[in-house]
Amino acid sequence: MIFSDPASVAVVGASDDPSKWGHWLARGALTGDGRRAVHLVNHGGKAVLGRPTVRSLSELDEAPELVVLAVPAAHVPAVVDEALAVGVRGFVGITAGIDERVIRRIREAGARLLGPNCLGVFDAATSLHLAWGKFQAGSLGVVSQSGQVGLEIAGLAASSGIGVSRFVSVGNQADVTAAEALLDLVSHDLTTVVGVYLESFGPGTVAAMSALRAAGKPVVLLTVGSSVAAQEAARTHTGALTSSLDVVDAACRRVGAVRVPTPAALVDLAAVLNSGVPRGARVGVVSDSGGQGAIAVDLAVAAGLTVPRLSSVDGLPAGASKRNPIDLAGAGEQDLANYARAVEVLANGGEVDTVVLSGYFGCYGADTPSLESAEVAVADQICSLARRSGVTVVVHSMRDDSAAVRSLRAGGVPVHLTIERAVAALGHASRLAKSSLDVVPRAAKATPFQPGYLAARELLDFVDFPKAHAVTTAAEVEKTALKGPFALKADWLAHKSEHGAVKTNVTDPAVAFEEMRERLGPGTYVLEEMDTREHTVELIIGARRDHSFGPVVLVGAGGVHAELFRDTVVELAPVTPDAARDMLARLVSAPLLSGWRGAPAADVTALVEVIAQVSETLAARPDLAEIELNPVRVGPDGVLAVDALVIPGMTSAQLALSATVRS
Repeated sequence: MIFSDPASVAVVGASDDPSKWGHWLARGALTGDGRRAVHLVNHGGKAVLGRPTVRSLSELDEAPELVVLAVPAAHVPAVVDEALAVGVRGFVGITAGIDERVIRRIREAGARLLGPNCLGVFDAATSLHLAWGKFQAGSLGVVSQSGQVGLEIAGLAASSGIGVSRFVSVGNQADVTAAEALLDLVSHDLTTVVGVYLESFGPGTVAAMSALRAAGKPVVLLTVGSSVAAQEAARTHTGALTSSLDVVDAACRRVGAVRVPTPAALVDLAAVLNSGVPRGARVGVVSDSGGQGAIAVDLAVAAGLTVPRLSSVDGLPAGASKRNPIDLAGAGEQDLANYARAVEVLANGGEVDTVVLSGYFGCYGADTPSLESAEVAVADQICSLARRSGVTVVVHSMRDDSAAVRSLRAGGVPVHLTIERAVAALGHASRLAKSSLDVVPRAAKATPFQPGYLAARELLDFVDFPKAHAVTTAAEVEKTALKGPFALKADWLAHKSEHGAVKTNVTDPAVAFEEMRERLGPGTYVLEEMDTREHTVELIIGARRDHSFGPVVLVGAGGVHAELFRDTVVELAPVTPDAARDMLARLVSAPLLSGWRGAPAADVTALVEVIAQVSETLAARPDLAEIELNPVRVGPDGVLAVDALVIPGMTSAQLALSATVRS
């Protein structure tokens, strides 16, 4: 409760100068003066906001539970030492540049630090306001790695009418992490939706988002590109083909969260989710303008929503169109109640999951004051309809603020000034994935890791490979009983094509062997029967260990052109066969598997089992960093992998050393 409802707080660096951080923090702290003891510390002992101050924490009769550090970095060590000496248990580190030795002293004393370099914390439920800026109480929980991005989100939330339930700026996360701040929102009663801005993802982030989902609190994530979940240098095609945002999106799908591109999009979506997740992607459009209705439909389709034909539209006013979109054709002006009637027809018809009302509604009372009360009454009816039907209703109004607009927002119906924002929010909401089932990996083979293609074949014994022999001399090649044509490979090299270490369609293996050994030197080579089946599709199946999110699995168009086509799908590992089948269906090249232009369908059942087992193997084997099968040739009669690569992970000793260095 230190950072949500402390019994007492002290602002060190409190100031009477409105341009100073210490002024804003002191003013905010005093808003909770009726709930907790608030102490203001000013080194000159000057009054702040008409309140007396003390020069140091040691002048207080008892130790404050939470101390806000709003002094220059050079003064922080002395303040922290004094605070720990008197028994302070928590710090909010507004100041940037706090020395690592100071942070270590806080940890060693068993105290906690939020930040440093953070904007502070706000909790509407407990009147805790230890942050720069103003906050409107509401239902959106905000956890942000950037204080200013978080403040922008909070401001937009106030404008949208949903407000903020709790705001936590985690800053540099030297002690308290974003994952901890998220977990703290699971039991926070005021919070119904959580907005998160993160630039990096530490351990526990996915578990925290999953816990919020389980508590019925959807998570909306805002992040940035290449700096997110920064990848290790790509050692395989799998590493090169999985971007950081691919993995973030996979994590969102696993936990039932959704990623958005901007702070405005985050708040727009949060306003939709504040009343619950839409039941589906079917949208009905009502407009008092044919043009605006048509634009809304085009945008809805582009956002991934469906605009169904309506079979039952009884109850619409005379002259209104009876298709989707519904054009009121002047009926709204004749009787404002027709707006509510049209929404009711769609909401109760059972053919749509969401309704968009687009156009002039919300402007009548502002432009003609005598209509204000009637328009507000219709707005209240629309809110009541949305609550009773369970259908999500979103309004696009040509006026951003009016009595009717405020009434809609107060009743839980989001209002947007532009149709593109209204429809984009519904599109994001419709893709808010349900959590996939937790998957317990099947027992993976405990074969110790050995380098090379032959060892990879042995470790991945659930995969079918072509018949092959290890050869080290020309004489061994001459004795082979394999059937040509052949593939000849250098066993020990990972990227064989780049090194000229693989030759296919070999008809004279002895000559090919001598030529390759002369170039690459002595070693173990693999002579392998080529897969000459017709009607095969080449894929890549890979799994790697992402340093932020753990094991991930990838499937995509394979072969030497895998990175050219970049037709891939990524999920967190492990995945079930059903989830693997869904991954294949999302590939652009998926039609090739079901029989393209009269070709026979591939054995997808066998293929999804291989994908699932590759994902399970990496998830169950922390000693492995990457697994790659490329290409995997799948045809009507089964799956053959014609190359495999396994890369080891850190040993237990290396992991322990890495953890020691980080700490």
